[in-house]
Amino acid sequence: MAKKKTALKVKKGVEPPPSVNAEAVKRFQTRKAKVMPPQYYVEGILKSDRTILAKAITLIESTLPRHRKAASEILERCLPHSGNSVRIGITGVPGAGKSTFIEAFGKHLTGLGHKVAILAIDPSSGRSKGSILGDKTRMETLSADPMAFIRPSASAGSLGGVARKTYESIILCEAAGYDVVIVETVGVGQSETEARSMVDFFLLLMLAGAGDELQGIKRGIIEMSDAIIVNKADGNNIEAANRALAQYKNALHLFSPPPSGWTPLTGKCSALNNEGIDAVWEMIEAYVKLTKENGYFVENRKEQQIKRFHNNLADNLVNKFYEDEEVKRLLPELEEKIKNKKIDVYSAAENLIRGYLRK
Repeated sequence: MAKKKTALKVKKGVEPPPSVNAEAVKRFQTRKAKVMPPQYYVEGILKSDRTILAKAITLIESTLPRHRKAASEILERCLPHSGNSVRIGITGVPGAGKSTFIEAFGKHLTGLGHKVAILAIDPSSGRSKGSILGDKTRMETLSADPMAFIRPSASAGSLGGVARKTYESIILCEAAGYDVVIVETVGVGQSETEARSMVDFFLLLMLAGAGDELQGIKRGIIEMSDAIIVNKADGNNIEAANRALAQYKNALHLFSPPPSGWTPLTGKCSALNNEGIDAVWEMIEAYVKLTKENGYFVENRKEQQIKRFHNNLADNLVNKFYEDEEVKRLLPELEEKIKNKKIDVYSAAENLIRGYLRK
């Protein structure tokens, strides 16, 4: 069959450029992989350089063995310059407005002349291991404040509402001159004890009008709280906020007094309307004054240091264990036996530990 003639001609188009610039990726990877000497980070931190502070936190959060030595040296050299801040932990139920509250609270503090560091912990996906890390977006006004530093970090599977290196990040922020450090946890869950063990004052942010206010709130989280604040006490929600406040006041009477000598307080605020924010800071100032006078503030910090020592000891032992060549050899074999029901998990663990200790 003869080919049909046509006046139309198809011209060869221009090849589309790649969606990613290969040279740019190469430059980024080179820059990302480069680690400066510890002195570079320490000097930048002590000069309150926010960019270098952020880079240093990234370095100490790294799980790469080659970064550990530099991270350790940075922390050691920053430690003498730390400790001169008020550490505040803030947790709350979903939808309580933690980010809105922290932005209003942070702006209030910077307005008073304080330098504020916010370590915001985002939950990591159990599937992809990723986090949104959107706190700088949610705290748009505060993130532009030169007196504030906002660092979102992924929880990366860590329990207790914080990231793996939150405490170390606090040390670096204090060395950079931030006299108020706020740790925003992932939210009220099964355990916030880790967050409580690294701050001076623990604030529980609650929401009124969402059903039974005490239902689903663990006894432990209320016992750990130095203050319970009902947020979003505005508009049609004021009456509900007052009812919730009365419930929390009654609940606090059921618990024994904390070792700090402080009587936990309740209050309400509207972060959206910037109402009641100053009263929260007054509570914290009163707490710091009382605990410094009775000696609890300093003793609590010392106990926290000991706890961190044991936590880091456990982390280092786990890292050394999994890096061991004998463990690397035995682990896949034992995992395969477990899958095929040839050995139970307890015996497999014992065998692996024995293999590690025999070397």
